[in-house]
Amino acid sequence: MKISNGAGNRFFTRWTIFSYQKAIWFIVLAVVVAGLSLLYTANNLGVHTDTTDMLSEDVPFRVNHKRYKEAFPQYEDALLLVVDAPTPEQAHAAAKRLTRYLQNDRTHFYEASYLSGDSFFEQNGLLFKSIPELEAITDQLATAQPLIARLAENLTLNTFASVLTEAVNEVSKGRNLELDTVFNSISATLDARLAGAPRALSWQILLDAEQQTGLYQELVLTRPKHDYTQLFAAEHSLNAVREAALDIGLTRDAPEQLRITGEAALAYDELHSAMRGAQDAGILALVLVIAVLLMALRTAGAIMTVMFSLVLGLILTAAFATFAVGHLNLISIAFAVLYIGLGVDYAIHFLLRHEEIRKTGAPVIQTLPTAGSDIGKALTICAITTAIGFYAFIPTSYDGVAELGLISGSGMIISLLVTLTIVPALQRFFPIRPIKPLISVQPLHTALEWPIHARKSVYLLTVLAVLLSVFALPKIRFDYNLLNLNDPRAESVMTFRDLLENAEDSPWHIIALANSRSETEQLVQQLSELPEVDKVISILDFVPDDQEEKLHLIAEMAMTLGPISFASTTQERIDVDLQRAALLNLQSALARFLDEQPAHTSARAAKNLHTSILNLLSQLDTPTEDLAQQKLLSAVEHDLLHLLPVSIQRLQLALNALPFTLRDIPESVRMHWLSGNGVYRIAVYPTENIDDNDALKQFVRAVQHITPGATGVPVISLEAGKAVVDAFIHAFSLAFIGVIVALLILLRNIKSTVLVLLPLLLAALFTGAVTVFLGLPFNFANVIALPLILGIGIDCSVHMVHRSRNNGEAYENLLHTSTTRAIYYSALTTMAGFGSLIFSQHQGTASMGLLLLVGVVLTLVCVLVILPVLLHTADNKRAA
Repeated sequence: MKISNGAGNRFFTRWTIFSYQKAIWFIVLAVVVAGLSLLYTANNLGVHTDTTDMLSEDVPFRVNHKRYKEAFPQYEDALLLVVDAPTPEQAHAAAKRLTRYLQNDRTHFYEASYLSGDSFFEQNGLLFKSIPELEAITDQLATAQPLIARLAENLTLNTFASVLTEAVNEVSKGRNLELDTVFNSISATLDARLAGAPRALSWQILLDAEQQTGLYQELVLTRPKHDYTQLFAAEHSLNAVREAALDIGLTRDAPEQLRITGEAALAYDELHSAMRGAQDAGILALVLVIAVLLMALRTAGAIMTVMFSLVLGLILTAAFATFAVGHLNLISIAFAVLYIGLGVDYAIHFLLRHEEIRKTGAPVIQTLPTAGSDIGKALTICAITTAIGFYAFIPTSYDGVAELGLISGSGMIISLLVTLTIVPALQRFFPIRPIKPLISVQPLHTALEWPIHARKSVYLLTVLAVLLSVFALPKIRFDYNLLNLNDPRAESVMTFRDLLENAEDSPWHIIALANSRSETEQLVQQLSELPEVDKVISILDFVPDDQEEKLHLIAEMAMTLGPISFASTTQERIDVDLQRAALLNLQSALARFLDEQPAHTSARAAKNLHTSILNLLSQLDTPTEDLAQQKLLSAVEHDLLHLLPVSIQRLQLALNALPFTLRDIPESVRMHWLSGNGVYRIAVYPTENIDDNDALKQFVRAVQHITPGATGVPVISLEAGKAVVDAFIHAFSLAFIGVIVALLILLRNIKSTVLVLLPLLLAALFTGAVTVFLGLPFNFANVIALPLILGIGIDCSVHMVHRSRNNGEAYENLLHTSTTRAIYYSALTTMAGFGSLIFSQHQGTASMGLLLLVGVVLTLVCVLVILPVLLHTADNKRAA
């Protein structure tokens, strides 16, 4: 075979011959080195899952957040535990039990706090209510006091029904008693029991003159001990919380339920869903990639050659990452994705070029050096330019991406060395044979040749697509919302979104820091005036106004309630006849009231209760055993009365409120708002649900205008997104310059350099436009796809231009060569391998798969349709 005589070609020829002749030694050496590399990597490569470490510490928002962490470490990577219950009493009791349990677990937690359950707020909670609210509670307590006093002596259903009967009779006689809330609450409790979804009656809600609806929540904050050397840093602490919930009775069947969210839980669920999605997608990808390789190479030996070189290069790249960096983070771990996407291309190009030359019938010892000489230069140009593109990420402030650039760029050089060494060596044992097409290639050739016969149409469509893309580019957006990356069905995500809907207590609030009380007062005043701000809370809000007047009302409540204490109860056999008689008396009293005063303001509530009691009596009259009736009446009694002693005890504690000043606030509360070194914490809550990106940006920018040093999740999300965008713009700018310089040096031709770059630029432009049309924003996950699309674009363009220029292929021949087939199959393996990520449960991973699919398809169109037309036009001008 004829071999080119250039110095570069002779170098690749000798390299290929040497690898082929010493094949057994290279293969043995490769296996040994791979084994040692695996051992070295397994023992030394760490994993850092702390996402904040992926950005430079010198970035202003990280400096601000570091100051916040130092002042209030309890909020760093915290777990937010949400206790849901049908009543506030049950939620409060469960939250207190959980807090005490976690406070005793020093193995997994630094601390746990439940501010609403702190003894300070339990005693002084009434002082934080408004005067009208206290007056309403006083009136309601005055109405309920006779009932409570009677029940304290005999806490039974028949006593309860008897007292209610007396109250109804009093109303019938014209006495003004506010019983609507009582009637409706009792009715709802009875209906729930009869419907098979029981819930307790909340006496706290009754005394507050409110209607019992939905679920009540209490929030417990705990700071877990993370192990960042493990992939799932929060796994042990999350398991400890769930075990604690079971130990204190928060089982699946209990009325109280626990949900876990917060930064640590969200990060855990995100990583877990990403890993699970990658595993599921990996199986599908493996099947699809093998199918593509079978279609492209047709023989098991060729497929084994590709897979062996791919796995070897991946292992060596991981060993380099261990040596050069020492760890992987959630960004740099994507080097494997990038390597697989690009590394497989090199082996496919080499093998298909060798297969094309073998069609002459010459033996492998003659065809292999020719293939190595021909493809070696193209692969080297691809590897160098792609590596430069990745190395351009190193100077960015985004450390996660910088490490990814270093590892992936070096991986391209490793891939080149492996391909030019191992693939020729394996050809000695698994030589590729000429491939016969599976089907007639004429239709394919006709389709590929269409652009040459419609060059004007191609140019026109390209210009129109460019104009449309330029118009769409300003609408490209970046999704700063980290929740949108996660599995929407994950418990932490659903819980967090539920909390976000309540802007009054949104977990996504901004934190401002102040160094003095006067500065705190000034910031609170300025921030409160912003339309984007719903409320501002600081430690100053924990000293309520009008304490003297409120204490007077609280003393009046204490006198109204009196010294009530509940007699100890013993479990006695339910007297079904006695309780049925009491219920019948109540039903009769309600019926008389409705007959005599149908227009009374309490008539509707009385009718609801009357209907509920009739339904209960109807079920009791159903022929059943006495035991079933006893169980039903016992359950009804429990639903209506078992929370009363707890509610009264909490009320009696709150009636002991005392006046206090800022100095009297205990450390257990103060530590959350005023640090030991005198830093004041100010919580700024949004008016709108900042799950929306526009609302998030407006809220953050408005607060930053007042206090630039603000921090918190909303600020971090927005500023981290901006840092990522700036880092990628900076990196791609450097990459573009570096690639141009490298192409000029390696190709030594300005026209060839332009022809390589044009498809790359067009594909980037079209990809950006399509993301707009698909409503696919860039995010913290799918931006990782951009370097891979860049690398594929460079490789494809270089191969086409190199084949056209070095081999003098005409348009028609170029599209029928192994180069075109290699580009097509390489792109197909990438689409098959990473397009499967679309089905991932992790939304960030799924969006990365979709972006990769779009980018590779458009790159393929630009390289196989537009670039050949440009090459044909350039050849015609050169010939002219």
